[in-house]
Amino acid sequence: MQSQPDTQAVHPNVRAVQQALDDAGAQDGSGAASRVRLLPDAVHTAAAAAEALGVGVGAIANSLIFDADDAPLLVLTSGAHRVDTAGLAASLGITRLRRATPEFVKRHTGQVIGGVAPVGHPEPLRTVVDTALRAYDEVWAAGGVPRAVFPTTYAELLRITAGTPTEVA
Repeated sequence: MQSQPDTQAVHPNVRAVQQALDDAGAQDGSGAASRVRLLPDAVHTAAAAAEALGVGVGAIANSLIFDADDAPLLVLTSGAHRVDTAGLAASLGITRLRRATPEFVKRHTGQVIGGVAPVGHPEPLRTVVDTALRAYDEVWAAGGVPRAVFPTTYAELLRITAGTPTEVA
């Protein structure tokens, strides 16, 4: 079902994500090194990723990019719910928070919607991590393209992204 990519033969985004994971010493839920895995097909939604991985949709860490007063904000949210943009904006002191356009996402992450990873971007992004993800021993995040994923933990997401734990729903 899943294969570890040959880093020379895969998309540059997957290589960038794996390099960022390696540089951070990222671990999966068992304490092993976190490795990007390629799924047989692209998974563009949390539900599709959960089905492909055989996990609950809540264990999928959606990487959502928002336009926060003209700056990128990465929200890593559980696939089990939607972001309350008004509440999140208020808690972060943001005047205008809206879903980013595909062009905005690509410009700030180098990745496309459906495959945005928590790491591997041209520049670090302000990041919040949904506290609902702490309910899972292992969570899965996108690996830079729509068919790449990697296992990690809530604590590791906070650490490798320098994210802020936040209630987002």
